[in-house]
Amino acid sequence: MLSVVIPAYNEETAVPAAVRETAEVLQQAQIPYELIFVDDGSSDGTWQAIRAASRADACVRGLSFSRNFGKEAAILAGLEAARGDCCAVMDCDLQHPPEKLPEMYRLWQEGWEVVNGVKTDRGRESGFHRLAVGIFNRLLGRAVGTDMSRASDFKLLDRRVVQALLSLPERGTFFRALAPWTGFRETELEFRVEERSTGESHWSFVSLMRYAAAGIAGSTAAPLQIVTVLGCAVLLLALGLGAATLADALRGRAVPGDRGLILLLLALGGCLMLSLGLLGYYLGRVFAEVRQRPRYLVARSCGMGEEET
Repeated sequence: MLSVVIPAYNEETAVPAAVRETAEVLQQAQIPYELIFVDDGSSDGTWQAIRAASRADACVRGLSFSRNFGKEAAILAGLEAARGDCCAVMDCDLQHPPEKLPEMYRLWQEGWEVVNGVKTDRGRESGFHRLAVGIFNRLLGRAVGTDMSRASDFKLLDRRVVQALLSLPERGTFFRALAPWTGFRETELEFRVEERSTGESHWSFVSLMRYAAAGIAGSTAAPLQIVTVLGCAVLLLALGLGAATLADALRGRAVPGDRGLILLLLALGGCLMLSLGLLGYYLGRVFAEVRQRPRYLVARSCGMGEEET
């Protein structure tokens, strides 16, 4: 059986279309399936839409968080609830085309344990957004040792891979990078990013930046090396300024005023603040791990013959 995990945040209008189109594709391909929607603390009628779909179709299950815990938590909750021999993760807005699920399933039957959906294009995006995404993917790719330029959360995983991901004790996870990190046999399947069928994207620039920062910090400690680089740069600048000042003094020239010293102090202060910020961010993640709080809290569930709670 194929379990399809579908995180949803304020996707009231998208849920019925996601159920209809995904179910139609899998039924035509004669693939036994279940659809697991995870309501990530939505403020609209997303949970009511999931519950209605569950009552109408026994193959639809649903979980609802007590509050918004984020997409990563929703993916893990869906994988933990999944009963299938393999699990796919896709977006509720259908930008991940359900038509690709049968192809992913066939590749899994051929022995591939991770089937990565890779983008042939990124759809409609601004130039600045493309630049920011490119920088993020290059940094993350170096961290995990694989090409992340076309990576997405649209994946199909064998049950062994799912169990490996669920066994990880860390709280701050980044699904897109963790799947290739496991090292299981993987292949790629190209897909075109579709336009949203309904509604608007809930990803703001700030939320995307936070998501990117969490992804990089959760995958590598390389940004901490920036502290060392900045320290060396400031030290070299100070040595150069000191040597120039000494040379001018020995030659009897007028020693520059306070402008150079002020610039040096500003550079030093900026580097120190940036270094403290990086250290503080990583320390905050360590603090979150030490507390060992649950990744998410499920308030309600429905579907597959279970009593609604």
